[in-house]
Amino acid sequence: MATSTVPDYRLDGFAAATAEVERDFFHTTLSEDSFVPLAAHHTADDRDSYLLFFDRSATWGIPGSPAYVALHLTRDAELGTFRFSQETHPLVPLGQRWLIEQGCPPEGIGLTNTHGLQPADPLTTLLENRLRTGPEARLEVLDHYTDDEVTWALLRDTDPDSAELPFRVFLEEVSFQGNTYTVREGAFATADAADDWLSDRDTPLPLAPAPALTRAETAVARSSRAPARPAVPPNPVTTPRPAASAEARTGRGRS
Repeated sequence: MATSTVPDYRLDGFAAATAEVERDFFHTTLSEDSFVPLAAHHTADDRDSYLLFFDRSATWGIPGSPAYVALHLTRDAELGTFRFSQETHPLVPLGQRWLIEQGCPPEGIGLTNTHGLQPADPLTTLLENRLRTGPEARLEVLDHYTDDEVTWALLRDTDPDSAELPFRVFLEEVSFQGNTYTVREGAFATADAADDWLSDRDTPLPLAPAPALTRAETAVARSSRAPARPAVPPNPVTTPRPAASAEARTGRGRS
């Protein structure tokens, strides 16, 4: 299991630019002793830092809350001040994607800590790469849920090629025995259809069809179909959450 260290904010000698920034930064880092550093990039001029953490304290929050914290710090050396922006995310590549959108070079936000977990197959790596570096305007996160057995994110794909099945579920399942995880992409015509599947997951995930995948990717997908429901113990890097109802698993935060 990974252990937390003091986050490397690189703020020695810097003060918050405003009282509001100071207050918000205090609340954002209130549980920093539970932050497990996963990735970090600091620009050569020390103006910007891009940080990704796993927040172990999220397991004690509202059931389903995302556990990854992405943080972008900007320093003004002349004034000796800093500002920041941050978002929480249910999946690592979504956190990396946000940091890239903030200006981090894609090659700068590679993981230095993986919780000891590795992708189970090439399709998992492929889908994570697509989530991490796909066109900025193409994917819109509508909903998500995190627990110890499975994490999912519901997205809308605005690519014209996905018009018939624009609602995509990215499903992450962790194998405790193998210290591996899989990611799969499901495709649905409506958000309600995706919600219906997520409410019980008693049928296989309808995988995204071509042309969402290239020919090579489609071949990998066909050989890597995952079971509809994980048959493994909870993710070893988290503490068990309270069980959630079917209503809590779907529709949270989406109108």
